[in-house]
This record gives sequence, C-alpha cells and structure tokens, in this order.
Amino acid sequence: MSFSDLVTQDIRLVILRTLAETNGYSCNESIIHAILAKFGHKVSRDQVKNQLAWLEEQGLVTLETVVDIYVATITGRGVDIADGSATVPGVKRPHPRG
Repeated sequence: MSFSDLVTQDIRLVILRTLAETNGYSCNESIIHAILAKFGHKVSRDQVKNQLAWLEEQGLVTLETVVDIYVATITGRGVDIADGSATVPGVKRPHPRG
C-alpha cells in the first residue's frame, strides 16, 4: 500500500469519527475541512467533497447540498466503521481507545 493510500484511508476515518462524535451526527464540509487540518491533513475543499462523495457511495454517509455546501450525516454503517465494529476497504481501521 502506498503512502497516498494510507493518507486517504486516514482522512476517511477522521471524517467518520468526526461525524460519529458530533451532536446530531452531521457536519458541513467547511467544519470537516477545518477538523482535517487539525489532524494534519492539509487538503483542499474539493478533496473534502471528493472524499464525502466516496463515503456516500459506500453507504457510510448521506449528503445534502445546502447552498452549494455539502452537509454530511453518518449512517449506522458509518458509525460501525468509525468505532471499529466493522471494516470496509478504503477506510483505516481505528485503534482501540483507552
């Protein structure tokens, strides 16, 4: 696996964990972009949108467009991936918390 693949998988995990821990299980792309930067992922807003679209294709989030901004909501399957109860190729598996 390449370094780029590892980074992409971590970005997806950070997005899912963010949504799972957010009140209402929902967040807009701007907030997700800022949180990714806090975790050391300097990505463009376009890259955030691409990752959200990929997560939607996998059934891990649903997307709503509000004035050209994505609002993502995690699905039950997405929560399972975020907490490590299930896995999906393309998303990093989280380490146990503790």
